[in-house]
This record gives sequence, C-alpha cells and structure tokens, in this order.
Amino acid sequence: MKQTAVEWFFNALIENQDKTHKQIEFIFEQAKQMERKERLKYQLFIGKVDEILGFDKTLELLKECNKEMI
Repeated sequence: MKQTAVEWFFNALIENQDKTHKQIEFIFEQAKQMERKERLKYQLFIGKVDEILGFDKTLELLKECNKEMI
C-alpha cells in the first residue's frame, strides 16, 4: 500500500530521531512536496474526467464520492 505524505513523514521522523532541527525541517519540506504532487495529480485527474464527461456529470460524481466517504 502506498504511504501518504503524513505517514511517510511520521516514519521518517521515527527513523531519524537523532537528527538536527534543520534535517527534520528538510524531511518536513519533502513531505509537503509529496502532498503538493498528490494534490496536483488529483486536480489533473478531475480535469481529465471533466473534459471527458462534462462538468455536470463530474460534479455529480464528486458529490457522490464525498457522500460515500463521510
């Protein structure tokens, strides 16, 4: 299973407990970059779905997914 940025960050902190503040900041920045990439991938996917299905059907699908995730 693929790790989320938060899971990766937590594991990196555990593995690097003896690191300095600057090194931990660097690990944190890497996690933020991972999160940004995931968000961009999501936005690109939504854009492609919108292009294929149209805005109304895409919005309907998103609402349905969000409802199921609650």
